[in-house]
Amino acid sequence: MAATLALTYSRDVSLQQASLRPLAKKLFGASAAAQLALIRAFWPMAVGADTARRTEIVALEGRTLRVRVPDARWRKVLHRMQREILQRLFASIGELAPSQLSFVEAPLADRAPTPPTPERALRPPSPELVAGAAAIRDPELRERFLSTAARYLSRAQS
Repeated sequence: MAATLALTYSRDVSLQQASLRPLAKKLFGASAAAQLALIRAFWPMAVGADTARRTEIVALEGRTLRVRVPDARWRKVLHRMQREILQRLFASIGELAPSQLSFVEAPLADRAPTPPTPERALRPPSPELVAGAAAIRDPELRERFLSTAARYLSRAQS
């Protein structure tokens, strides 16, 4: 049982560089929806891919992250891991991370793939954003960060 619930990382991903945390706060801290999207993006890295598939982020209520779990067994396991999960989220996204977790036992929503959204013309990232992203050592992660930021900023501009 412990082997299937172990937290694993595919790579060490975080926004620990001092220059990226203010940028993340600037991009994702303006609204609760954006902050929740950032937490959802880092959830699999905080709990591991297997656990992420068996849980669902429901809402962010103040500084408490509400997480749907399939049954009492999962609730108990995640409750015991709460401190470690919160530490990993904080290490990844800084002060935008929740300070508490709350678990709700309920069937998980259907995970059917969502249809792709039509591509929009994206504005190129600003020089400030590119300079901040240069601190991300992993080239794939840096490209994903810039791509996500460009989509977010283009959406905010329209």
